[in-house]
Amino acid sequence: MENRKKIAILASYNGSGFETIQNAILEGVLNAEVCVIITNNSNAGVLQKAEKFGVDSFVVNSKLFPDENLDLKITNILKEYKCDYIFLSGFMKKIEKNLLENFPKKIINTHPAILPSIYGGAGMYGSFVHQAVVKNGEKKSGVTIHYIDENYDEGETILIKELELSSDETAETLETRIKNLEKIAIVEAFKKVLA
Repeated sequence: MENRKKIAILASYNGSGFETIQNAILEGVLNAEVCVIITNNSNAGVLQKAEKFGVDSFVVNSKLFPDENLDLKITNILKEYKCDYIFLSGFMKKIEKNLLENFPKKIINTHPAILPSIYGGAGMYGSFVHQAVVKNGEKKSGVTIHYIDENYDEGETILIKELELSSDETAETLETRIKNLEKIAIVEAFKKVLA
C-alpha cells in the first residue's frame, strides 16, 4: 500500500460520499487514504463520521472566522495535509479562486444527473434535480462525476453512469436509485483517477 494518494473531503451535511470512499479504501478497492475533512457546518453529520474513522476534521465558516478569507484558509489546510485530490461530498459552497488555482483538475464533484444538461448549474442539486427530471418526463437520468472549474457543473467529466426511469418513477424513488448508483460511480471514478 505504498504511495497512497491522499483525498480530502469537503462536505456540508452527512458526507455520504466520504463513507463510500472510506469503505472502498477499507475493502482494498481504492489505494488511497482520506486525510482530512472540512465542513462549513458546525452541526454536519460528517463530523461524527470523521471521528468514527479517526480522520482529522475542521469546521471553516464565517461565524468562526469572520475576518478571514475562507477560501485561503481551506486551501492552506489542504496544502498542509498534502492532499492529492479533493472530493466534494454535498459541499454547498461555490469553490473559489485559491482552491481552483492550487488544485487544478484535482477537485472532484458528483452531480445527480447526466451533464451537460439543463439539470446542472446553480440551484440544481439534490431533490431539485430529480423533481425536474421526473416533471420533464425524461426517459433516463444518472450520475456525473466531474472535475470542478470556475462554473457550476461545467468541469471536465470523469465518468457518467446512467439509469432508465420507470413509468411510475417519482422524484423520491429516483433520488434513492441515484444515491445507490452514485456510490458505484464515486468508487469507479476514483479507480480511474488513481490508476
